[in-house]
Amino acid sequence: MEIRSLTRTEAERRGALLEVERYDVDIDLSGLADGPEIRCVSTVAFSCREPGAESFVDCAAEVRSATLNGSPLTSTGDGRIALPALAGHNVLRVESVQADTTTGQGVHRAIDPADGEVYVWMSFEPDEARFVWACFDQPDLKAPHAFTVTAPPVWTVTSNSGDPRIEQLESARRWTFPDTPPLSTYNTVVNAGPFHEIRREADGHDLGIYARRSLAPILERDADELFTLTRQGLAFFGEVFAMPFPQRKYDQVFVPEFGGAMENYACVTWSDAFLRRATPTPAESELLAKVLLHEMAHMWFGNIVTMRWWDDLWLNEAFAEFACHWAAERATRYTDAWAGHLAGDKLKAYLSDQGPVSHPIHQPIHDVAQAASIFDNITYPKGASVLQQLMTYVGEERFRAGMTAYFARHAWGSASLQDLIDALSEASGRDLDSWRSAWLATAGTDRFSLERDGDTVTLVAADFPRPQVLAVGAYSRNGGNGSNGRNNDTSGEVLERRALVRVEVTQTRTPVTGLPAEADLDVLLINDEDLTFATTRPDPATRDAFFRAAAQLPTAISRGVATATVWDMLTTGEATAAEAGRCITAVLTAETSDAVIEPYLTLAATIAELWAPEGERAGLTAAVAEACRRLAADPGRRQVALRGLARTATKPDDLAWLREQAGDDVDLLWRALVREAELGGDVSSESALLLERDPDPDAWVRALTVRAALPDPAAKAEVWQKLAVDRAVPVNSVGQVAAAFWRPDQDALLTPYTQRYLDSIPHLHRGGMIPAMVFAGQLFPPHAIDPTYIEEAQKASHDAAPVVRNTILERSDTVRRMLRSRTGTT
Repeated sequence: MEIRSLTRTEAERRGALLEVERYDVDIDLSGLADGPEIRCVSTVAFSCREPGAESFVDCAAEVRSATLNGSPLTSTGDGRIALPALAGHNVLRVESVQADTTTGQGVHRAIDPADGEVYVWMSFEPDEARFVWACFDQPDLKAPHAFTVTAPPVWTVTSNSGDPRIEQLESARRWTFPDTPPLSTYNTVVNAGPFHEIRREADGHDLGIYARRSLAPILERDADELFTLTRQGLAFFGEVFAMPFPQRKYDQVFVPEFGGAMENYACVTWSDAFLRRATPTPAESELLAKVLLHEMAHMWFGNIVTMRWWDDLWLNEAFAEFACHWAAERATRYTDAWAGHLAGDKLKAYLSDQGPVSHPIHQPIHDVAQAASIFDNITYPKGASVLQQLMTYVGEERFRAGMTAYFARHAWGSASLQDLIDALSEASGRDLDSWRSAWLATAGTDRFSLERDGDTVTLVAADFPRPQVLAVGAYSRNGGNGSNGRNNDTSGEVLERRALVRVEVTQTRTPVTGLPAEADLDVLLINDEDLTFATTRPDPATRDAFFRAAAQLPTAISRGVATATVWDMLTTGEATAAEAGRCITAVLTAETSDAVIEPYLTLAATIAELWAPEGERAGLTAAVAEACRRLAADPGRRQVALRGLARTATKPDDLAWLREQAGDDVDLLWRALVREAELGGDVSSESALLLERDPDPDAWVRALTVRAALPDPAAKAEVWQKLAVDRAVPVNSVGQVAAAFWRPDQDALLTPYTQRYLDSIPHLHRGGMIPAMVFAGQLFPPHAIDPTYIEEAQKASHDAAPVVRNTILERSDTVRRMLRSRTGTT
């Protein structure tokens, strides 16, 4: 029988009827050392406001026994146990077993290929706790949880609350954890295994980090950075929210075969892919910082104050994404965090918000299955940018005051959008109802351009715009003697900002006053400082000059705003891949911020590889490769540049030079082998030798990536089987292998797999939300297809799970735009 998804109506009824007093959960992990089963006994004390009423508890594990107030119950087989004739006060006891700990949901058993050790992690968002033990799996039914865990004697167990009491049993150890504060079920966690552990004291907090033993050297390498960021983040958020993190212990657990990171209260679970096997690049270090701060922000947004229902997912995710950039720039060394956001995820958000899956940030959510489909670019990067605009709109001090009131009012409870708007309105003195309706209840992206009539400048919106504050920057060269874009010989020059004018937009046309005279200007940059979420267009008369001037703007943010315009014009068919590629490559070579070098290299290479017509691909790729060779002369950018060259090298001279530069760098050698394999080189023996000497326990994935790139039918068949059928590749590495599999100029080999992808769609939801998104998106073919295939894929997705359907619709829209760019069609 199919497992049912909780509907909003059911959740509201259950939330009004019940109050959960506490959970006592006894977990037996001893069978996982050499088998698949986890056994749980969940005892739930709860009250019913209408004695005699009936309800249900969620349990998608195999139910061995269940009693309500001593009377036996029977599971209905659809992930629920009916609870008839409730008393005023009730005690529910459910014994359950989950044996699918390899591909199932909620709990995962991973075996480290380095030493055969077993590690166990749990992750419950949005409603996967029910796959492990019986619970009322909805966000507003918060309660204290007390976990007692029996585990093999050499294992360490981590959970949400403080220091456990550890007892030695005959052949195991029992870990008894103190009660948690009131938490939603999805905020709880138990992780276990023979972890390597490092602890530090910082500002009154007991901080811990954990990883599998085979990655102990890397955890030790990164420990100072992790502890520094954790200390800085806890201090920043405690101050700006006027609420210090209330628990002394704060742990972060890096585990294998995990996707992303999860904000479990005081015990964050990470994919150990974030422990980079090679020395991290600046962008990778910044990403680590932002993810750490994102999950930490959830301690307040999501754990201490929890959304009432999933239509307010943005209250968790958008706020955490906004807050991590805010904290990174204000409290850490990553002062270009917003520039990195603009160069990466915000570009994805602009594309998503103009495609078939665009949706309001806040929208009605029918059931949890639908909720799983909105962990997306609208909720995360667009939501973060909209909150940055809100802080700009009301002022930072008033924004902070509103957040302080919000947390003080709703701590350890649940809240809704209106609760937040009320707090911010009171603190700012502004009526935010129209702002809320325009930004949170309305989908789509505003687009602005400028009209000039002599020295009169008007900001013009394509449609009626949202209320917002943005800035227009005025730039010139040659000490203020502007050329108005008429001077084509501008190589090597740097524009200077002459003025920055903020305007509040309330109508389609907004005068921009305070700018220098037209004769003194070369570029007017709309949304300078990137204060809002809106796309822009240069006026047609200066379009080409704008493309040339993007690299001459003086800051990472101003160059990023220009790059976002160029990228958006490419995705909408208003610029060619050659124009966009040349512009971004020029920006890349002029860039001064280490935070965005790698994102721009990736973007330039992607344009050459996926957006350029076949006849132009080689030339654009060669231009990126040449830029990489120039960048490699800078010691601080050498690593990133050589990685870029490993993706774009085509000439024998480039490949030979790359090999020479790589030396004993195992990471670069793997990347070079992937490229040589794609180009038809015989690299099998070298790959086998490199696999033997690589200390990374997951190096076999690198070897598989090399085989994925080979233009060989046997290799393609082997890789597809492991990747898409067996799902043997860890979820955090699927994108790496899939990108090597789907290569340009291999259409004849790849065509059979385009149909196999369509055939797999009904099963892509297997394993839960994260695997569903990863496999549906990363396996979608960018090559060997035509527009008819896009239609077939979208049609095939109609009956798929919502998270799969939305992922396919979004990815297919992006590929459709790529095909249009490749063919020059509209």
